[in-house]
Amino acid sequence: MRAGRRCRAAVAAIGAALLVLAAAPPPAAGAEPAGRGARAPRTAEGSGLVLVLDSSASMAEDDGTGRSRMESARQAVGTVVDALPDGHPTGLRVHGAGRSPGCTDTRAVLPVRPLDRAGLKDAVRGVRPQGGSPVGLALTEAARDLPAPSGGRLATRTVLLVSDGEDTCGAPRPCEVAARLAGADAGLRVDTVGFQVEGAAREELECVAGAGNGRYYDAPDADALARQLQRSAGLSADGYRLRGARVTGTPGPGDAPPLAPGQYLDTIGPGERRHYTVALDARSTVTFSATAVPQPGTAVGADDGLRTRIVRGADGVCGSGSARFGQDEGAAPLTSAVTRVPTARAAGSCDAAGRYRLVVEREGTADADAARWPLELTHAVEEPPAGGATPARPQPGYGAGADAVLPAGDPTPVAGGTGFNDAEEIADGAWRDTLLPSQTLWYKVPVGWGQQLRYDVEFADEASTGGGSPVRSYGATQVYTPARVPVGSGAAGFRRTTAYDGRPAVLEMGTVPVAWANRREHRPEVVPVHSTGGFYIAVTLGARAAEIARDTGIGVVLRVSVLGDALAGPQRDAPALGGRDAGAGDNRGDSAAARDSAPGAGAGWSGAATAAAAGGGVLAAAALAVLLRRRAAVTGSGGHPPGARTDSSSTRRSA
Repeated sequence: MRAGRRCRAAVAAIGAALLVLAAAPPPAAGAEPAGRGARAPRTAEGSGLVLVLDSSASMAEDDGTGRSRMESARQAVGTVVDALPDGHPTGLRVHGAGRSPGCTDTRAVLPVRPLDRAGLKDAVRGVRPQGGSPVGLALTEAARDLPAPSGGRLATRTVLLVSDGEDTCGAPRPCEVAARLAGADAGLRVDTVGFQVEGAAREELECVAGAGNGRYYDAPDADALARQLQRSAGLSADGYRLRGARVTGTPGPGDAPPLAPGQYLDTIGPGERRHYTVALDARSTVTFSATAVPQPGTAVGADDGLRTRIVRGADGVCGSGSARFGQDEGAAPLTSAVTRVPTARAAGSCDAAGRYRLVVEREGTADADAARWPLELTHAVEEPPAGGATPARPQPGYGAGADAVLPAGDPTPVAGGTGFNDAEEIADGAWRDTLLPSQTLWYKVPVGWGQQLRYDVEFADEASTGGGSPVRSYGATQVYTPARVPVGSGAAGFRRTTAYDGRPAVLEMGTVPVAWANRREHRPEVVPVHSTGGFYIAVTLGARAAEIARDTGIGVVLRVSVLGDALAGPQRDAPALGGRDAGAGDNRGDSAAARDSAPGAGAGWSGAATAAAAGGGVLAAAALAVLLRRRAAVTGSGGHPPGARTDSSSTRRSA
């Protein structure tokens, strides 16, 4: 890294260190939205949360502060409901409150319904600890409390168990119940919070979370209990917003369903392959992306991942891509993409028009996550430049982007999206957000012909919990093209991951300039950058950060710059547009996804596919979402070496 970049990194680190001092105060519960980054209703249809509170006799014991554990739990639940987004379906179930004999002692105190903050607080105030702990039965009934999503939708539904001990009934066994529930529903997760537990009790709660496609959170004191409850509930409310027409791929090539250009939803299990058929012409560049959305923070191996292939005939591979988690802290969204680019002479075996197959394969180790993963698929088509115009030369170098001076000054609050479909659009400037452990936030930046994206991500200096041995987690970032292809980090000193231990950390990332002819290059940081539109920035915080920070969330700052003037089109000698508008000019040669991710357009899928896949009302809903979506702020007081995701894609050009 050059000296100039070292200086910038040092300055950025100082900025990150000061970020915690500049954090915005938490909004008052029920406050009206007050601009970008403020609380506003945003909950996915079909999602929901049910709190399962241990009300056994042991919760009446002193928690070390002069209060009972139940009193601390009541206060923590109140903090959680104040932080949840308005309207998020939430309910409360207890076990051990003494209303029923022994191992049948569980009841729904408040049904799952649009968030009723006052009702939840009143309900938990009325709970008196006095009975046993039928944990297995309580989990079974809690899953039934959550309404099933309608119309085959996939959405995050969370059972959040809070307990200070282990099951006292033996049947049904809690771990077996959790595994059965998670195996039957790709959108269900079971999180557990252990309040002052150790030994067998902690082991059981860890087992329940692991088997239940969720995460275990340790709470040694009342402050930690409130913090960990907020983290789990925040991940539930801010789960990835899946979008697309439902499709079911086949295990083999026979009877594989056809995919027209557009966006689709499927699921995929461990070791499975999914086959789909596509009809390709002989002129267009075609890109397929597959985004797996496992529950955030669930157990994965570093080598677990996805592979995508375009196949012609029995076994003629016309392109392949792969993506691995690259770390074993916990799952995050993972995208593999593959592109077919016809050769200049159109003489290769993969250039011909005809029927091809898209194959998506889930790869992993024997102890990989056993749950099915929701799978979001896109099929984007890019036609050649209009009128047979000669494209401008490729732009395989970073040029000035490697040492660009990024915006300084105070960052503007922003609320990142949950995924590709609701990524928050940002532009040149400095932006401040808050990131939960295990969470990935998404942003979208318009980039035009001849322009390149440069950005830094600064992870803040955070007060430590101060417990035990030093813990290291990671921070990560990835940039994606408008067609959702992950862009390689190249050789300019950019990197996608960094160790994080609560002290300031900085990542620098960027792209080469956008040029149509980049698709005929060979390096993974160059080939994908061949069409204009909204480039996506994803920022991830590792799961083990939950053991580091005393605050509920970690402050992050993005410093973003789009370098160069946008050109009027992809052709040679195209004039610069007036100003630096990346959303204007001739976008012939862009993918459908690129055009629809431009300012004012849809959410990353083609208009034609929108109408075919989900009905004409989707466009109106997408436009409304642009106005309404703001991530609900989750506030509070208070491994494996980084390599968080290694994504790669390859493009096949037949000789």
